[in-house]
Amino acid sequence: MTIVRVDVTLPDELAAALEHSGVPVSALCERALEQAVRRANALRAGPVDDAALPHWTARARTALRLAAARTDAPVTTADLLHGLLTEGANLGVRLLPALGLDQDSLQADLAAAPAAEDDTAGWSGPAAAALELTLAEATLLGHNYVGGEHLLLGLLAEPDGIAGRILRGRGADLPSARAAVTTALAGFAHARATSA
Repeated sequence: MTIVRVDVTLPDELAAALEHSGVPVSALCERALEQAVRRANALRAGPVDDAALPHWTARARTALRLAAARTDAPVTTADLLHGLLTEGANLGVRLLPALGLDQDSLQADLAAAPAAEDDTAGWSGPAAAALELTLAEATLLGHNYVGGEHLLLGLLAEPDGIAGRILRGRGADLPSARAAVTTALAGFAHARATSA
């Protein structure tokens, strides 16, 4: 067994809850890392498989399928953004106006963008990184699912891909996008609570 030391900084509230629980931190970290690595490897393996993506919403899986169907070459971040936009009903697309983005302009930018990105197996290097960042964004926000909003955040967070360059070129930034996701989900939760 290889031992790797990882320093983690936790918010005070989480650190206090963890200390109060008495649960061994190393066991929790090992389990969380194991799950994250398994999910990242499943994504890097290639074709979209619903069984390999159980925590992804149906709309997010559809966006991945649309991205993969767009090309015979490895899927790029441009393909991922195209899939997200083409699916059309996910929260990521619904948040575009709040970020000052227009879906038609993004599609036009994608059509004009060069298609090349470094290749790996079924995904370009930046696309694989964007998918891993998508998982990280969902985890960072404390969500137990991965949706279109997380994919949008992952594409924005990935520094080398075509999609991130297009989104940032149109004025989107990661902190504002995270805030928009948080605000939208809080609004949905409030609407559900008041209508129940």
